[in-house]
Amino acid sequence: MNAETKSGCCGHAAAAVSKRSGAAQPDAIYTCPMHLEVEQRGPGTCPLCGMALEPKEISLDDGPNVELIDMTRRFWVGAVFSLPLVVLVMGEHLFGWTVLPAFWSSWVQLALSAPVVLWAGAPFFARGWSSVRTRNLNMFTLIALGTGAAFLFSLAATVLPGVFPPAFRSADGSLPVYYEAAAVIITLVLLGQVLELRARERTGSALRALLNLAPKTAKVLDEAGKERDLPVEDLQPGDLVRVKPGEKLASDGIVVKGESAVDESMLTGESQPQHKTFGDRVTGGTVNISGSLVFRTEKVGRDTLLAQIVNLVGEAQRSRAPAQRQADRVAAVLVPLVVLTAVVSFALWMLLGPSPAFGYAVAAAVSVLIIACPCALGLATPMSIMVAVGRGAGLGVLVKEAEALERLAQADTLLLDKTGTLTQGRPSVVAVEPLQSGNENHLLQLAASLEHHSEHPLGIAVVEAAEEHGLSLLPVTDFKAVPGKGIEGTFGALDLHVGSAAWLAELGCEATALKKEADAFEAMGQTVIWVAQDRHLAGFIVVADALKQTTAEAVAGLRKDGLEIVLVTGDTAPVAEAVAGALDIEKVFAGVLPAGKADIVKTLQGQGRVVAMAGDGVNDGPALAQADIGIAMGSGTDVAMEAAGITLLKGDLKRLLLARRLSRATLGNIRQNLVFAFLYNGLGVPLAAGLFYPLTGWLLSPMVAAAAMSLSSVSVIGNALRLYRQHL
Repeated sequence: MNAETKSGCCGHAAAAVSKRSGAAQPDAIYTCPMHLEVEQRGPGTCPLCGMALEPKEISLDDGPNVELIDMTRRFWVGAVFSLPLVVLVMGEHLFGWTVLPAFWSSWVQLALSAPVVLWAGAPFFARGWSSVRTRNLNMFTLIALGTGAAFLFSLAATVLPGVFPPAFRSADGSLPVYYEAAAVIITLVLLGQVLELRARERTGSALRALLNLAPKTAKVLDEAGKERDLPVEDLQPGDLVRVKPGEKLASDGIVVKGESAVDESMLTGESQPQHKTFGDRVTGGTVNISGSLVFRTEKVGRDTLLAQIVNLVGEAQRSRAPAQRQADRVAAVLVPLVVLTAVVSFALWMLLGPSPAFGYAVAAAVSVLIIACPCALGLATPMSIMVAVGRGAGLGVLVKEAEALERLAQADTLLLDKTGTLTQGRPSVVAVEPLQSGNENHLLQLAASLEHHSEHPLGIAVVEAAEEHGLSLLPVTDFKAVPGKGIEGTFGALDLHVGSAAWLAELGCEATALKKEADAFEAMGQTVIWVAQDRHLAGFIVVADALKQTTAEAVAGLRKDGLEIVLVTGDTAPVAEAVAGALDIEKVFAGVLPAGKADIVKTLQGQGRVVAMAGDGVNDGPALAQADIGIAMGSGTDVAMEAAGITLLKGDLKRLLLARRLSRATLGNIRQNLVFAFLYNGLGVPLAAGLFYPLTGWLLSPMVAAAAMSLSSVSVIGNALRLYRQHL
C-alpha cells in the first residue's frame, strides 16, 4: 500500500519539537488520522479510507498545506463550472426555459462538466480505484462509481445516441443526460474535503501554541560571567542561564543564584506564583515575575517538560482519531452489492432483454449505479452534524469536532479542572480582617497602596478590590520587594509591610491575635496576606480563586444527568478538597501535573468509561486531547480550545448540559437519516435493475433514478433541519 508501519519509520517523538514544516518537507513522515498504522514519507492519501494523510511532526515554521491548496483550487474550478450548468439544467427542468436545443444543450453540458469530472474530481477517482485495488471499499468508491456512471452514460447519450432504445427517450426524441448530477456531487464532495482539511489543520495549532511558550533565545553565562544570547536549540545540559523579571525560562534546570516568584500556571494551571531560590527546580516555558535568577540547565530540547507536554497532546490527538464513518462501514458492504447488481443487471438484459439489448443493459446498469450514489447515505451524518453545530453556536456551544458532539451523549464520566473551569481563574479578595473592627477600608487602602507598586497577581487582586470599593491609593515611597517574603514601603512617616506571617514575625510583629481566624481561611485553601504598620499588626486580607456563580447549579445538573463528576487539579489537596466539598464532588485528584491528568483519563478509559474532560489551561491540553470528549472554557487559553472538541462560550458549565441534550437529539436524528438512506437504497436498487419488469413492466430510467436520488437527499436534509426547532 506504499506505506510503512510505525516500527519502520522514524524513531523520534510523534509531535517532536522541530523547525521543519511537515507540509513543506516532501520526506516528512505522514500518517492517517483514522488508521495510525499507515505511515509514509511525504503527503498522500490513506490506502484504507482515502483520507488525506497528515504530518506526524509539528513545527514552528508552518509551511503551506499542499493538500488544502490543491483541494481549494479544485473546489473553485468545480463551483465556477457547476453553477452555470445547474442554472441551464434546472431552468429547463423546473421552469421550462429552452435556452438551447436539446442537441446543443448536451454538448454545452459536456463542455461545462468535463473540467469538473475529469480534473477537479480526479483525486476521487484515484481514491476510488485505490479502494478497489486494495479491497478497502469506502465512500470514495461509491462517489467514483456514481459520478463516473452518470458522466459516462451522459457521454454515450451525447456521442452515440443511436444505441439507446425509444423507452429511454423524451417526447422530443432526445436522451436525458446527467452531467449536472456528476458535476454537482463532485463539487459538494470537494467542499467537504476543504472544510475537513481546514479543521484538521487547526488541530496542529494547539501544539504550535505550546511550542511558542518557550523563548527563542537564552542569556547564557560563560566562565567569566559574561552574557551572550544563544538560540534555545543550541543549549546544552550544564549551561548557566540568566532570566530577568518578565522573561520566560528557556529550559528545565536548578536555580543556582537569586530569588524570584515564578508563574507556573502553564504547568499547574494555578495562578499563584511559586517562590524559587537556590536549589529549587524550574521548568522551561514558565515566566519569571519579580527577581533575577541564574539556573543550571538539566533538560533541553525534546527532553524538557514542555516538549513532553507537546508529545502528549500530539499522541493523544492521534490516539483519539475519528471513528470510521458509519457511511464507510456501510459502503464496505453496499459497494460490492451495488456493483454485483449492476453487473448482473447488464448481463441479464443482454441475454434476455428486448432489442436493442445493449441499450437496455447499459441503461439498467447505469440506473443502478446512479440510484446507489451516496448522496443520501453521505448526507445522513454530516447534515445532522452541520445543523447541530449551528444550533449549538446559538446556544453558546462551539463544536470543532463532530465526533465530540456524537460521543457527548455516551459519556458517563466528567473530569473537571478547578482553576478557570469551576472557579473564576484569577485571585480576588474574599475577606478583609482588621485587628480593630470597622477599619476594613483603611486596611485595604494601606495594602493596596503598597501592592500598587508590585506586579504579583495577589497584589493586583488587592488593588482591584480597593478600586471596587472606591478607595484612593496613598503615595508610597521607598518601595522594596523582598522575594519569598513580601513588600515594604513608606507613607509619610508610616512604615508599611505586607507579606507572610513568618516575615512579620522576623520584623518583631506577632500575628497571634488573629491566628485562629487566619487558620480557618487557610484550612479552606485560601491565601492570607498580613499587613503591618510601624511593625504593629493591622490585620490580614484573604485572597482566593472564587467559584463562578453558575458552577454549583451546573455541577448538580450534570450529576443528575447521569455523569460521575471527578475533580482533577494541579492545586494542593486542601484547596481541592475545599472546592470539592462546596460542590459535593466525592472523587478528587490534587497536585496533578499535565501528564498525570492524561494518565487519569487513560486509566478511566481502560475501565470502559467514556470520559469527558473540561478544562481551560495549557496544563489541561494533554488530558483534553486524550479524553473521548474534550471541553474547553471559552474564557481559557487558545491551547485548551485547540486541543478540545467543544468550547463553551464564556466558560459557563451550564452550557454543557445543553450540549449534552443537543448531542442526544443529534444522534437520534442521524439514526433516522440512515434509515431513510437504507430504505431508499433497498427499494431503489432492485427497481433500477429491472427486477419488476417481467411482472409489472416497470422500468426505471436513469432520469427517474437521478430524480429519486435527489429526492432521497431532500428527505435527509429536511429531517436534519428539524434539529433547529427541537426542544432541548
